[in-house]
Amino acid sequence: MASLNRIEGQVRGLAKMVDEDRCCIDIVTQISAVRSALRRVEEEILKDHVAHCVEHAIHSGDKADQRRKIAELMEVVGRVDR
Repeated sequence: MASLNRIEGQVRGLAKMVDEDRCCIDIVTQISAVRSALRRVEEEILKDHVAHCVEHAIHSGDKADQRRKIAELMEVVGRVDR
C-alpha cells in the first residue's frame, strides 16, 4: 500500500529530525501529520472490512458469523476512538 510506504518514510524522517536535535515544535508537527496519515489508512481498511467481511457475513445468512463480524467491528471502533 503506497500510503503506508509514505508513512514509513515520514517516520524515518522523524527519527532523523530527533537525531539532529531539530526544533521540538517541528517534530511534534510531523508526529501529528503521521498520526493523521495513519488515521486515514485505518479508515480505508475499516471501510474495506465493512464492504467485504461484514457484508459477506450479512449475505451468508449465518447469524453467528454476523454477530462475530459486528462484534469485531464494534470492538475495533471502540479502540480507535481512544
